[in-house]
Amino acid sequence: MPFKSFYFLLILLLLVSCQNNNKELIVEQQKEAEKREVIFNIIDRGWVFDISPIEATTQSKINNWVEWRNFLTEINQKPKSTIGAFQKKAAVLSKKAMDLQMNIPFEFDNQQIKSRISVIITKVKSLDLYIHLRQIPEQKVIKLVNELNTEIDYFQLQMEEIVKRSEIPMEEGEQDLIMMKDTSRAIPN
Repeated sequence: MPFKSFYFLLILLLLVSCQNNNKELIVEQQKEAEKREVIFNIIDRGWVFDISPIEATTQSKINNWVEWRNFLTEINQKPKSTIGAFQKKAAVLSKKAMDLQMNIPFEFDNQQIKSRISVIITKVKSLDLYIHLRQIPEQKVIKLVNELNTEIDYFQLQMEEIVKRSEIPMEEGEQDLIMMKDTSRAIPN
């Protein structure tokens, strides 16, 4: 008989403790949902990409660069509903940023542009990483969005400078001087 009452008491204790865990679990889930909502609101307010317009001459030279247009189109579309939407957007942006390395227009296929693209890729991948963390550091995400805005501006300024330099006419005899400095044309000994 004492064993029956002991088992009955043990089962009753287990049932009561499980009910308390469920209540605590529900409270923790509600707190987590509220925290995610606050993080969503902070990221939603900070997710602002302000891409400045590019000069017409530069724009005409990059009109056929599909990857750049796709990247700008994607970055200008803001997610609206949940943190998951921001996570999906960051993943898509990461892929679009990687695509920027392909089919660079001939005028811009140089080291300066490639290094600017690499910086943009790094910032987008960092954004993708931080937004996919379990505990999202919302201040770092907002900081990366601002840095990405800055890097895109620098990238566009670099392209505009390349176009401006290409429009400067060569002086008389400058082409001959450049050819004389070319060591690949030297006469072998």
